[in-house]
Amino acid sequence: MAALKITLTPPLEAENALETSLREAFESQITSLRPPFSLAIPSPDQYTLLNRAILHGVLTEPQFAKTHIKHLHAIVTDGYATFVTLLLGLVNHLYPKLLASVKTQLLWLTDQTVCVLGIGYDAVLVSLLRQIVGADCSDGNLWLCSKLVTLFLEHWGRLLEDSPHVLSFALYTFLRVLTDHCRGGSVEKLETLKTLEIHLCVKIMREEFHLCLKIGRDFIRLLQDLVHVPEFRAMLKDIVFNPCVFNVVGFQFKDVAQMYSTRTSSKYSLLRINPDMETQLRFLLTSIKLGHQKRHQVWFAKKFLNEPDKEFVIIDIVRFICCAHHPPNEIIQSDIVPRWALIGWLLTSCRRNHVVANVKLALFYDWLFFDERVDTIMNIEPAVLLMVHSIPKYVDITHALLEFLLHLVDSYDVERKSVLVKGVSSAFQLLVRKGVIRSLDVLISCPALHPALKERLKRLLACGKLESS
Repeated sequence: MAALKITLTPPLEAENALETSLREAFESQITSLRPPFSLAIPSPDQYTLLNRAILHGVLTEPQFAKTHIKHLHAIVTDGYATFVTLLLGLVNHLYPKLLASVKTQLLWLTDQTVCVLGIGYDAVLVSLLRQIVGADCSDGNLWLCSKLVTLFLEHWGRLLEDSPHVLSFALYTFLRVLTDHCRGGSVEKLETLKTLEIHLCVKIMREEFHLCLKIGRDFIRLLQDLVHVPEFRAMLKDIVFNPCVFNVVGFQFKDVAQMYSTRTSSKYSLLRINPDMETQLRFLLTSIKLGHQKRHQVWFAKKFLNEPDKEFVIIDIVRFICCAHHPPNEIIQSDIVPRWALIGWLLTSCRRNHVVANVKLALFYDWLFFDERVDTIMNIEPAVLLMVHSIPKYVDITHALLEFLLHLVDSYDVERKSVLVKGVSSAFQLLVRKGVIRSLDVLISCPALHPALKERLKRLLACGKLESS
């Protein structure tokens, strides 16, 4: 019996190795997949083969799915680790190409692995979260959002007890995705989904606030994007003005500054970059020489930024580049495209002013609360190098970035301006001390920059020294 395909593969494209292994296992084990099942204990090789065959069977034979899963339960000897690893590979490498019917089975299987707490199921959930495409309100993408948010709600207690970190990843993802869905207008299918997403996010925030703290400062950045939603506006208001409502036995939340001081792990930045995009970005930043990147950028834009709303994804890309792609010294000192150059191109690709502002915020966010004891210089390096290297040819970029940074210090959180002054000043000082830039004179003494702007920078640095002393 010939096995059914699980992907939409173009005629001239070779079949993926994982798909081939699953198909061949199914074809070779077809008689073993039908009751009555053998009572013999399979050898290690046979066990792996059966896991592959069962996975393919569930994906392509939905009418026998429950039989296949019972078979899996009967033979499992490793806490489902082999099966879940195969499932993870499928999501990581094949999800966008999977047939719609196969995706349906994949989500059903994921639900089943959560039910039995199969070893590694949390990685599958995180990988599925990464498959939610930013700024995409297509039916398939909304379906995935709906399936996942429902899964998180249905398995709330189990996940909270066994893998609470997954709920913090879900919170980060759906807060970000909600900004896309709120732009989509009052379409019925979106309204139903938004209600579910808001419910999940509010449940996590109100009932398990410590998971918000796990995210760190980027939680506030995402929440501010949703301030027009009443539930999130109320949440932000409580965080800033009534933090004690989040106190529970053994945990005290005193001030939003607690979140500001917590650097967001790069794991969260990765959530909004799907594996394919990550591969292409890392290729650009590790293999392409500066001056030869234009055609690669054009290709990247056509593939990932090909619709007007896709420019919102640039916010996530910039955050990824700053926080999750930290090249080694040999790359930094080579002629490979530097991070600042790619960010400069992305910034000029934005057409809407509010997108530009959010991209700049993503670029500078760690500057505002920088503390070298907990932060890394790699998160702040791209912004300063973009400002410095834009002089003199693209000094308007330097001017716009510096003006935005100084405006952030003055207005982002007026009540805690001293925190921001100290953070930005500390960032500048460390960048000079570590030799990322030779001196701040390149900005302070730049004749092409407006005198008033340079004066504001001098005052900031002077205030920062006072704050530190």
